[in-house]
Amino acid sequence: MRLQDTMKALADPTRRKILQVLKQGRRSAGEIGAEFSISGAAVSRHLALLKEADLIRCQREGKFIFYEINLSVIQEALAWLAQLGEDTHETD
Repeated sequence: MRLQDTMKALADPTRRKILQVLKQGRRSAGEIGAEFSISGAAVSRHLALLKEADLIRCQREGKFIFYEINLSVIQEALAWLAQLGEDTHETD
């Protein structure tokens, strides 16, 4: 996992909403796009950035591409963030 790519992808509210949509199950790009009032090209760009960060996976079936969330990358990012919150100072 490239944490920098993950954090960059998660920084955008539209991409976070796409992940919320995909949390409910796999969807086609058209189904995802129907949730937003942005162009299909904009949705495609958001999907590409999420895919580059390995936050989603895609599978072609006929004319359609279906997307699903990759929870393992999110879990890795959460584990890293949790380490930041751990007390690293030893007390006597």
